Amino acid sequence: MKKITTEMILDATPVTDRGRVGECVKYLNEWAERFGVTSDLRMAHLLGQLWYESGCLRHVEENLNYSAQGLMKTWPGRFRTVTEAQRYARKPQAIANRVYANRMGNGPEASGDGWRFRGRGLIQLTGRENYQAYADSEHCKGDLMKHPEWLAQFPGAIKSAMWFWQTRGLNELADRDDVRAVTRRINGGLNGLEQREYITMRMKQMLGV
Repeated sequence: MKKITTEMILDATPVTDRGRVGECVKYLNEWAERFGVTSDLRMAHLLGQLWYESGCLRHVEENLNYSAQGLMKTWPGRFRTVTEAQRYARKPQAIANRVYANRMGNGPEASGDGWRFRGRGLIQLTGRENYQAYADSEHCKGDLMKHPEWLAQFPGAIKSAMWFWQTRGLNELADRDDVRAVTRRINGGLNGLEQREYITMRMKQMLGV
């Protein structure tokens, strides 16, 4: 399997932060085999999804700065009226505690779990349950449950994403060269499919797959 370089990535897709690309490349090469990314095809699919999910490495933490209209569109079951949505609009911490309450292992809204365990990493882990599963793995060093912010920093942002990739069987889906199937497993739907397909195609060209 080919080693990837910063120059290869920059040639394949636009990225604004060269330093972050270099850091990402370093860990991808170092940990690929450990996480079962043992072919150029698997690496191309991993890169395609990482780049889409993180907005070309710009985002390592969930953006929860929603307007009232955005809240009602995204979480209609949680915000049924404009008045209710306006109380939370543009308040990311309050929004997280509301929309993630009593889900994914989180406690009620007042617990603060929604904000504490909001989406972080290049493939965003979300919820106490998912944070705990990663914290319990051999790959997590230190007390993540006391320091969930580590997943928005390197190396945690990429290591947690590679752990997610392996534990969700995404290497095997990548073997089928099926961007749709990989996207569904990550996203639960086909959000951004065309862009994911395009970036994955560019990564395949880069690796000569």
